[in-house]
Amino acid sequence: MFPFKVALNTSTLFPFKLNVIQQVRIAAEAGYEGIELWMKDIETYLAGGGTIEDLKHALSCANIEFINAIAFFKWADADAEIREKAFKQAKGEMELLTSLGCKLIAAPPFGDVGTVKLDEATGYFEHLVVMGREIGVEPILEFWGKAQKLSTLSEAHYVLETSSIQNTKMLIDPFHMYIGGSDFFRLKELRGEQIGIFHVNDYPPIPEIEKLEDSDRVFPGEGIAPSNEIAQTLYNIHYSGYLSLELFIEDYKGKSALEVIKHGLQALKNSYSIN
Repeated sequence: MFPFKVALNTSTLFPFKLNVIQQVRIAAEAGYEGIELWMKDIETYLAGGGTIEDLKHALSCANIEFINAIAFFKWADADAEIREKAFKQAKGEMELLTSLGCKLIAAPPFGDVGTVKLDEATGYFEHLVVMGREIGVEPILEFWGKAQKLSTLSEAHYVLETSSIQNTKMLIDPFHMYIGGSDFFRLKELRGEQIGIFHVNDYPPIPEIEKLEDSDRVFPGEGIAPSNEIAQTLYNIHYSGYLSLELFIEDYKGKSALEVIKHGLQALKNSYSIN
C-alpha cells in the first residue's frame, strides 16, 4: 500500500538546465502529482521574458499542483537589519507565489543563526507565519543538519510546540536528519498535521557523516536510510501528504531527465510503501 501523494523537487533536475515550464511538463509526464519549484528558477524565467500567466497555464495544463517553493531569506538571522530585509524579501516572494497558486514556502535556517536562541527563532518564525497567512502562503520550518541552529528535528519540533500560533508546520528531510544526528525514532512524537512536506532521498554509508554533501544523496532504497520504517511511522502518525523526491546528483550517467525522474518515482514508491 502506498498512502502518500508524490511530488518532485526540481533540484533533482538541475543537471538538465530546464526552465520552469519544462520542469512542470516533464514532472507531470513522469507521473508526479505535485512539484516544488525553486524561487531562483522562477525569477530567472520571469527575467528572461516569461510571464506568471504562462507558468500558471503550464501548471493547469499539466494538472500538477505547485505545492511548495524553495526559497532562501534570512528570517532567523542574528542581525535585526538583515532579518528586516529578509521579511521584505519573503513578503515579495510570497505575493508572487500566491498568484501562482502555491500554498507553502520553505523557511530554512539560512544566514547567521549560531547565536540565536530557540525562543528567539520561535518569535521570528511566528512573525513570518503571520505575514504569510495574511498573503495566503504558509511558511514551513525547515531544519538543516549542518546549520548552527535549527539543525535537528528536536529543535524544529520545539519551535512548533512553543509557538503561540496554531497549526504551524515543518519540512522534514531524512538526509538532514542523518547528518544532523536526529533520532528517526522521534518522528513518532509528531502529529501528521505538523508536517507540511516530507522530502525523500537516501544516503550512502561512505563517506562518513561529517564529509557528506548534498551531492552525495542517492535514490531512495540505494543507501542506508531506514526508508520503510520512516514510511510506517509517517503512516502511523496519520501523515498522508506529499513525499517529494529531492536529490542533488550532478551526473546521471547519460540518462535523460524523464528516465531519471521516472526511476526516482518508482524508487520512492518502492521504498515508502506500507506493508
